[in-house]
Amino acid sequence: MNALQMALADGITITKRNALKIRRAPDLLGGVVMLPIIFVLLFAYVFGSMIDLPGISYKEYLLPGIFVQTIVTSAQITGYTLTQDLQKGIFDRFRTLPMAPSAVLTGQTISDLLMNMASIVIMGLVGLLVGWRINSSPGEALLGFLLLVLFAYAFSWVTATVALALRTPEVFNNIATLVSLPMVFLSNAFVDSSRLPGPLQAVAEWNPVSTFVQATRELFGNTNPAMPVPAAWPLQHAVTASLLWSALLLVVFVPLATRLYKRAVSA
Repeated sequence: MNALQMALADGITITKRNALKIRRAPDLLGGVVMLPIIFVLLFAYVFGSMIDLPGISYKEYLLPGIFVQTIVTSAQITGYTLTQDLQKGIFDRFRTLPMAPSAVLTGQTISDLLMNMASIVIMGLVGLLVGWRINSSPGEALLGFLLLVLFAYAFSWVTATVALALRTPEVFNNIATLVSLPMVFLSNAFVDSSRLPGPLQAVAEWNPVSTFVQATRELFGNTNPAMPVPAAWPLQHAVTASLLWSALLLVVFVPLATRLYKRAVSA
């Protein structure tokens, strides 16, 4: 077995290990199953009763935002799990085994990707029940879901990097919450960014969360010509900008996370 085959086999083994750990952890499993349902119902019926958008149901406008929000918040599980393993000495045990060093990070991010895919499926089904509809072609809809999966994988490497830099679950949770909340709420996930005051509007329009939300809205057909045309380039070319953001996140954070992991296990 060559080095690449060994790395793939070890990555699959770590993926299975992490998937079993999530299944046996009620708090993590609840985040996968219950939180998406709560988000959809809460925002659809609380915000949906107060926000009026021209030419489109708020529930159709909302669901792409909920998809992206859940990906951002669920990615914290990547970091939390890594800091727990680091604190408990699991990495030291892995280091004594004849396994590829890359398997730990690839296995963690792939298992979290599977968890995010489950969340997206659950949210989509609940969204259909409350009135969300896909108004585009099957090909465009498939591309929308693939874009969400790509963002979930790329963003998990961001949280892995932050976790390996901070190293403790408590500090990571605090920092991740402080960063993720402004990212989600200073975006177009729940309201039209053109309604925000000047400086906040500029932040929202160039926020990568807004870019992915806009791209999925376009691909799912959840937009309407009666709504204001976005002024910022990432929102005018949302699908292209989303692919560029995903590539940038992977190019920057995969090497960073790998370097920090090697430093952590050699400390």
